[in-house]
Amino acid sequence: MDFKGIFRLILKAADMANFREILNYILGALFIVLVFSIAYAYLKPHQLHKRRLVSTLLLKGSYLLYLLLLLIVVYLSALVKDGLDNVFMGVEFFAFLVVLFVPTIGIFARKMGHFSRNREGYNYFFTIVNVLSMILILLMYLI
Repeated sequence: MDFKGIFRLILKAADMANFREILNYILGALFIVLVFSIAYAYLKPHQLHKRRLVSTLLLKGSYLLYLLLLLIVVYLSALVKDGLDNVFMGVEFFAFLVVLFVPTIGIFARKMGHFSRNREGYNYFFTIVNVLSMILILLMYLI
């Protein structure tokens, strides 16, 4: 093999080493789009309840914003800052788990019959939970 052949092999190996990193970024972005699309299809924010128009809009809008922020923070933590365990350490990780599950449980539980009579108060309560979760995620990520 001549010098040009060896140089081409070295360049090809360098390109392949970078390929996995680029593929991770692309797959992460596709995952964000997929999860957000599924959440949008499930929530149907364009279909609002006639009697609870404002509270339903606030709940669905705040949850979609929360989910988008959460997905972006997880994406940046995992791919840019070398993992979630480097960003959320110790007690912050448990707070992150609470912030991860509570708004999602709230959005799924809203259809239960137990909350039918007081759905408007429920919607406002979980709108506040979603906003507080967004603030907490940003604080934990940035600090």
